[in-house]
Amino acid sequence: MRALGFRRYGPPEVLEPTEVPKPRPADDGVLIRVAAAGVNPADWRLRSGQLRLAVRLKMPFVPGSDVAGVVEAVGPAVTRLRPGDAVYAMLPNTAGGGYAEYAAVAERDVARVPPGLSLAQAAGVPLAALTALQALRDRANLRSGDRVLVNGASGGVGTFAVQIAAAMGGRVTGAASGRNAELVRSLGAKEVLDYAREDVLAGGERYDAVFDAANVLSFRAVRKALRPDGVFVTVNPVIGKLSPRWLARLRGGRRMESILVRPGGEDLETVGRWISGGLVKPVIDRSYGLAEAAEAQRYSAEGRARGKILLVVDEGLAEESVSGESRRSVRWEGQGPRVESLWEEA
Repeated sequence: MRALGFRRYGPPEVLEPTEVPKPRPADDGVLIRVAAAGVNPADWRLRSGQLRLAVRLKMPFVPGSDVAGVVEAVGPAVTRLRPGDAVYAMLPNTAGGGYAEYAAVAERDVARVPPGLSLAQAAGVPLAALTALQALRDRANLRSGDRVLVNGASGGVGTFAVQIAAAMGGRVTGAASGRNAELVRSLGAKEVLDYAREDVLAGGERYDAVFDAANVLSFRAVRKALRPDGVFVTVNPVIGKLSPRWLARLRGGRRMESILVRPGGEDLETVGRWISGGLVKPVIDRSYGLAEAAEAQRYSAEGRARGKILLVVDEGLAEESVSGESRRSVRWEGQGPRVESLWEEA
């Protein structure tokens, strides 16, 4: 099958079209014909070699953790899904595989796309939404009525965090640049702070949880903004391990946690119910053709995206909307053409 990957670490230009074996689904897995894939910071950090000391990649490596598309085939042990289902999934970051025509995924990590979304929109959901959900629910233990500050509220993870925190009953303050204030407020934030003009932690407000979706805050700075027993959650997967929980006893119960997102179909179903109910929606900044992945990663690395960045793998399929009588019976409707032109530029 056709894919886009890299054979050596380097700048965005090392990304190139490549032919790789078409994956086969495991006994408990599904093969997805990919309509679109999400672009995440982990993609370009892996490509640039920033993570080479922590992760060994087998070259050529095909990046991509977010995929949405249609089930092409299923393994013999699969019981929940069948060919033709419109689905989305998160692939493990270090495994990659999203920038390709097909992706093989364990059934447990796949969910049906909620009705009303196009497959392109659905590709913007998995990694960012799961990061936000697992950070707020599992690390912050967010409860209805809690005050929560989301830093980086206009980014891919942040836009979901604002909406999910509000859906869970939190009173949300979002920190973003002033140009994104209206967007963040429309997602459910009761207050928006402009981090370009003010110290978002110096206003005297005390929060039950501070979620740093941009990985720029330190616990030393955040402590003063936390209530007793409050929690600081960061997307840096390592830093939380440097602050064992027993230290919270010396800080008035205040603790620091980090999130390393996990794939999970059940969590995607949870997010899907919020999407179906109108409480959560994917915010898409830009879409690129698969052959434009270098440009997409370059834009992601600038840190200015409002919401998610997408790569369209199959243009006709990506534009299809999902319909169905229930969340348990969602089917893809349409016969979108295969798009070969994406590869002509490369």
